[in-house]
Amino acid sequence: MDILKIKSSIENNRKNIINFAKDIISIPSYSTKEKNLVLRIAKEMRKVGFDKVKIDKMGNVIGQIGTGRKKILVDAHIDTVGVGDVSQWKQNPFKPILKNNILYGRGATDQKLSMSSMVYAGKVIKDLNLKNDFTLWMVGSCLEEDCDGLPLLHIIQKEKMERVPMKPDYVVITEPTNLRVCRGHRGRIELKIVVKGKSCHASAPERGENAVWKMSYVIQEITDLNKRLKYDKFLGKGTVVVSCIECKTPSLNAVPDEATIYLDRRLTAGETKELVLKQLSSLPSVKKFNAGIEVLQYNTVCWTNLKVQQEKYFPTWVLPEKHKLTQAAVKSAQLVLNKPPVVDKWTFSTNGVATAGRLGIPTIGFGPGNEIYAHTINEQMPVEHLLKAAEFYTFLPMFL
Repeated sequence: MDILKIKSSIENNRKNIINFAKDIISIPSYSTKEKNLVLRIAKEMRKVGFDKVKIDKMGNVIGQIGTGRKKILVDAHIDTVGVGDVSQWKQNPFKPILKNNILYGRGATDQKLSMSSMVYAGKVIKDLNLKNDFTLWMVGSCLEEDCDGLPLLHIIQKEKMERVPMKPDYVVITEPTNLRVCRGHRGRIELKIVVKGKSCHASAPERGENAVWKMSYVIQEITDLNKRLKYDKFLGKGTVVVSCIECKTPSLNAVPDEATIYLDRRLTAGETKELVLKQLSSLPSVKKFNAGIEVLQYNTVCWTNLKVQQEKYFPTWVLPEKHKLTQAAVKSAQLVLNKPPVVDKWTFSTNGVATAGRLGIPTIGFGPGNEIYAHTINEQMPVEHLLKAAEFYTFLPMFL
């Protein structure tokens, strides 16, 4: 492996990487609306010489290089959140600006610009004939912002590439890491709790049972529960937050007969769905008021018209420091950065909840961009990060 030749080849593709990144920003790709960007990525993959390019039933775009024994899947989710109040943006979110070697626009950080690095890493692997005994799948996945893990779960469990099941030995997640190596993150689960009451006229509230009043006790006990949740030295503390509250009432001068709260529960090491349900069902107010607890379900229709669904439980995962994939990532990052990389974790959730959390496939993370800009009106990506990420995705297969 000629390290300097690889770095030089990536640098020679600087203009191509930037131009492709600009195109990616300029094509809106909200969750379930990714079609036009998928087609653009497929076109670029074919242009630079990928061996095979496929758009699967869910609408994910997959490019393949090589047919070797070791199977490596590299993933960038290409859907984005909305833009919010567009008047707060300094520029059109979909008209990319390159200023001081930084690209600005929706999706620049989170996280579709990783696709530019991945595609041109593939080009360099092809151009320099670096294909060892591996099969490399570069994936632009859909729907991650709505339901992380779902697209890779679909690919691995249901898709084939010319009759060959897409079951990787290793997975690389390219969410923003600020060029750190990330080997895991907390999981999460989305739930709702429902308390019933009995409505009556608000002029005589003693005749009814106020569901909101009952729910106030549940909320207080959940707030207290948060203080007692488990702490892990690497991943940090488990948390629970009441993220939304609703009630049903016949009118604004009636006692409400139903109240619902929604919970975001972050799971540290050792915390599972079963543990969460046990903790909540054991709360005194939940028992007293016979509250119902339910894990939320995700249901939608992809841009391909495929109907998909998944329980909104996203398991915690951590790859050991001494694992072969971790060590390969550290070696690759050191070549890229010319110094030992920081090995860390994400604070947010990724598609790794499917590959590592549900399926137990060794998964690692390395991505361009700093997560602090994700979902903001100042979303940005340093060009140098795109180049270094492309180097990383070129090096990594050589160490596996």
